Parts: sequence; structure tokens; C-alpha cells
Amino acid sequence: MNTIILHSQEQQLATQISEKISASVERRSTHFRLYSDYSSSLNDLRKEFQVDLNYLPNAFDFSQVALFVSDMDSTLISIECIDEIADFANLKPQVVAITEKTMRGDLDFNVSLVERVALLKGLGIEVLDRVYTERLRVNSGGKELVQFLKMQGIKTAVVSGGFRYFTQRLAQDIGLDYERANTLAIENNHLTGKVEGDIINATAKAEFVAELCAKHQVLPSQVIAVGDGVNDLEMMAVAGLSVAYHAKPAVIERADIVINYGSLDIIIDFFDD
Repeated sequence: MNTIILHSQEQQLATQISEKISASVERRSTHFRLYSDYSSSLNDLRKEFQVDLNYLPNAFDFSQVALFVSDMDSTLISIECIDEIADFANLKPQVVAITEKTMRGDLDFNVSLVERVALLKGLGIEVLDRVYTERLRVNSGGKELVQFLKMQGIKTAVVSGGFRYFTQRLAQDIGLDYERANTLAIENNHLTGKVEGDIINATAKAEFVAELCAKHQVLPSQVIAVGDGVNDLEMMAVAGLSVAYHAKPAVIERADIVINYGSLDIIIDFFDD
């Protein structure tokens, strides 16, 4: 018997899906749990009913979660920061095209980051503040999820192939314990078009997760990792539970949990024992 979480409070939806897969239904405070022998992929049901459905993972113990790590751009926040910076140089279409190819896995991340950052050369650093204050928004349910995790004593972190200017401010504003990202080189209050130090790519993200595990003496099996692009796959593979949030197809295929329609706080449903 499998437990399927229907991330919705609509009774009619629960009834329709339960009839389709011959399931018994249990209402919880924020969702429904469906108990069924159904064991096929949930993708068709998700598309048919336009709702998030996930199997409750039998092999993962939510009571033992000790660390939560999220990608930033298009995961914890609603924008790709580099695309918005480029908008101030009237280069957004060009940079967006490169970003999209990179997130799908069609371009090498390091090469594409260097290429995109070079296009930003000469921009004043005040642009970074404008992007943060005028355009950056935490995705729906993100703040609620972080507060819930903190109440559970779970450490939280954001890691990004983007920039520390944004991860640092975001971590401070919503109460994350750790952050890591690339550092934009600056001279005379202008971007130089280069990145300082090692690039935070897919491998560096996975290494960050391992580093935090070592720091807090927790096992990778106690980690939840969330992402949307192919450069998140390595850290998602390291974690005990991987979550694809409004993600690219390659990420959805390999994730344990899929959120295509709802908000980030859907993750809280899994802690409801």
C-alpha cells in the first residue's frame, strides 16, 4: 500500500483522483493523503488534474531531517538575478537565452557564467541594489517554509551559481543559516565583467552540502535539497531527499519530490505525521 500526498485542500479533487486510482482518502490540515496500491508514475495524474501529487517516500525519515539546502534563482526566489542585472545594460534577451540553455544542460555552466558576466562589464554597483529591492521576490511559501524548518531545529542554507551580493542579503532577510555563491569583481564601484575566486557550479554545490554535513555531523540522508536546473542535480543526488521546484524536465525526472504547480511550503506536508 502506497501513500500519495495530494497537495490540495479541494475535496472534489481528492474524490476524483481517489476514484481513478482506487484509493482511500484521509484529510489532513493542509492536504489529503491517498492510500492505494497504485505505483505508476504520477506525471500523467499531475498533468490531468493540474495539481501536485507525490508518493510519501518510504525510505526517508522526515523526523531526522537536519539540513535544508536550496538553490536561489528561480527556486527560492522568482527571478534569475543575472538576467535582471543584464536588463540594466539593455542585454536581457541575450543573457536570458544563455541562462535558459545553461539550466537545461545545453551549455557548460562555467563557460556560460563567464560569458554572461563579461557582458555586465562597466555597470555601476547601484544596479545590484536596484535588482534586489525592485525585482527580487521570495517565491510563494518560501518564507513560511524557512520559518517552519527553523522551528524544527533544521539548519537552512541557500547556494547559488549566481552572486553573493544577493545570497547574503537574502539569507539575512529571511533567516537562513548559510549561503554560498559567486563573487562579482568590482573596481571603482563598477563591475569588471569577471568573477572572483572559484566558480560555484554543480560540483561546488554538492561540495557545499557535504561541507555543511561535516560541520554539523549529520548524514547526507538527513538532508533535503531543492533545485530547478541541471546544475542542481549533483547536490540533489547527494541529499537524502531531492525536490524539483517548477523545474526543467531533466530535473523532474530525477527528483524524489516534484512541485510543478504549488508553492514551496508544500514541503511542510511531508512532515505531518
